Amino acid sequence: MNSKELYQRKVVSVEEALKEIKSGQEVTCGLIACEPVTMLSQLHTIKDRVENVSVVTALLMNEYEFFMNPDMEGHFLMNCWFYTGGARKAHQFGTVSYVPLELHRSASCRTSYRKPDIFLGCACPMDQHGFLSLSISTVWEKELLEQADKVIIEVNPNFPRTCGDSLIHISQIDHIVETDRALPELPEIVVNEKEQLIGQYVAELIEDESTLQIGFGSIPIAVAGCLTGKKDLGVHTEMFSEGLLDLFEAGVITNRKKTIWKDKFVADCALGTKRLYNFLNDNLAVEFQPGRFVNDPRIIGRNHKMVAINSALQIDLTGQCCAESIGSKHFSGTGGHKEFLQGVQYSPGGKSIIAFQSTTRNESISHIVPLLDHGASVTTSRVDVDYVVTEYGIASLRGRSVRERVKELIKIAHPDFRDYLTSEARRNQIW
Repeated sequence: MNSKELYQRKVVSVEEALKEIKSGQEVTCGLIACEPVTMLSQLHTIKDRVENVSVVTALLMNEYEFFMNPDMEGHFLMNCWFYTGGARKAHQFGTVSYVPLELHRSASCRTSYRKPDIFLGCACPMDQHGFLSLSISTVWEKELLEQADKVIIEVNPNFPRTCGDSLIHISQIDHIVETDRALPELPEIVVNEKEQLIGQYVAELIEDESTLQIGFGSIPIAVAGCLTGKKDLGVHTEMFSEGLLDLFEAGVITNRKKTIWKDKFVADCALGTKRLYNFLNDNLAVEFQPGRFVNDPRIIGRNHKMVAINSALQIDLTGQCCAESIGSKHFSGTGGHKEFLQGVQYSPGGKSIIAFQSTTRNESISHIVPLLDHGASVTTSRVDVDYVVTEYGIASLRGRSVRERVKELIKIAHPDFRDYLTSEARRNQIW
């Protein structure tokens, strides 16, 4: 049987695909832009015939009835290792639980506990040789589908065909659901004055020929906009975002001076606009590799002058970072935060940078605090934070004592909080 005939035999409706899911099973899913929207949006329809189905996800782009409806408790439990808005809202219903995982070990850790029964994912159309591309998320998809008893893939011509370790053969797939839905796109981000200042300070720390890890959002966009005078930058990042494309088109990113995967962009997921997706399509200069490689601190550290730029919800006066909870209330996830900040410690000339606005909620809450809130998670250890940047400047923490760190961090806190931070440091003997 040729590949085309094999493909056609595997095409089914959404309803037929969902019949494969039984009570008590573990269903794992593709991530971010590659979440299987067509199937997840109909998952609730099998509620009356299933119980205790575990649906393992992260960074969901959409809100689905199978976990947003309180009546789904007992039928589905979304085990999510990175919360977004829907998971935060539904946590109170008992239909969502957080799975503490760091990205490069997410598949191996979860499957060591429980093997997936079913994998739901996305791919672009099959080529003449019978291969499909997992497109713009290779975080954990390939590891999971290779272990799952059943593999069900949404095939969509709108997904770019990416290069790297993103290919699967039609023989690895049990069922195909065809769809032509539009890919999610991020709206245009407007950078404010404070974020622009942060971008300028971060740019001061980045040397020519550095390799970057940078995410998406207003501060990464601000940073990218301030790097136009740099030369021969490279990219080894978790998320490929629009700001990186801008720098490539400006001739700033060349990837020529990288230590590993020389001349190549390296990422394990992407999110942006149609312009970005068109750039990634069949682009041999971009390698999508599994998260177990891209986010492995031991591999990250092999890049010379590796610079990791991340954010946090809170940082205490010793440099401990919380990037995943507000007190005991879970907010996001560990993701790749710890991995990249730790990885650069092994990189010759490497730098880890935490960048955020000094305050939130109309300057009423400081992101720099004497002690992390009760119940807050420590996402990244203080020993792995080199620099902290706010709109008030740069705090250099590497190699400094706690007393020296306190002075550095208070210096870049909002002026309204500096006296409070100073007095609390004394009261708690943070020195």
